[in-house]
Amino acid sequence: MSEVKNAIFVANKPARISSNHFLSRIKRKYKVKKAGFSGTLDPFASGCLIVALGNYTRLFNYIDKGKKTYIATMWLGVKSQSMDNQNISEITTVKPFVLSSIEIARSFLLGDIEYVPPKYSAKHVNGERAYDLARRGVEFELKATKMHVYESQILSYCHPFLTFSVTLSEGGYVRSYANLLAKKLGVNATLSALHRVSEGEFRYDNERFLDPIEVLNLPLNEYSGEISNILDGKNIEISQLKFKQNGKYLLKYDKFFSIILVQNNEVKYCLNKVEIC
Repeated sequence: MSEVKNAIFVANKPARISSNHFLSRIKRKYKVKKAGFSGTLDPFASGCLIVALGNYTRLFNYIDKGKKTYIATMWLGVKSQSMDNQNISEITTVKPFVLSSIEIARSFLLGDIEYVPPKYSAKHVNGERAYDLARRGVEFELKATKMHVYESQILSYCHPFLTFSVTLSEGGYVRSYANLLAKKLGVNATLSALHRVSEGEFRYDNERFLDPIEVLNLPLNEYSGEISNILDGKNIEISQLKFKQNGKYLLKYDKFFSIILVQNNEVKYCLNKVEIC
């Protein structure tokens, strides 16, 4: 494959590999030195991972990933400190549930729900990742927070395995959702499989390169001044813009685009001269 300069696409991360290790494979595949991803997937999880190459890594802060949809399988009767199929400390035989009782428990976990993030997570604690502290056996506590559960559905139940789909707000943890569902049922449980179906409108499509303008989904503005002013990063006068309301806008030209912020009658560059490939 020929060298790729800039690109953004959705990759399908396999299970049993870290997101960083998978990104290393992507970099070798496309022969690039600079690459990044949005929305880390745990090593045991698979699925949708937004990947950017080259200068398009600068776009992540301006992409609306929104809610995320997952398909997960719970293993009922199993206790794990990391709430997944690692670090299992106890396996107990539990009696099968009537499906209607599972549906009742599920119905209570919709909307805004409070939860404590798993200790094996990417949350920061005093400048360190929580999962690094947990692996070293350091004692610490994470603060309770909230996530929004937009919808959920029981897909199959073959005791002791319960498979469901769930759509969460960005930053929500399926492992924590499964833990809360298990508590409603009065048992221990852990995730034995997790697959991310989508991040907002982003879904896996054979690593098809996406149009950065469509990905950003920002309103286009028009600049009546000299293009050379933008190429040189000179100040933009608000009087030279077609739209002057506060907000972020795209300025698009044949071979590059810029993102600007209009605020209180002033114009600032968020990103300037990003090449269109």
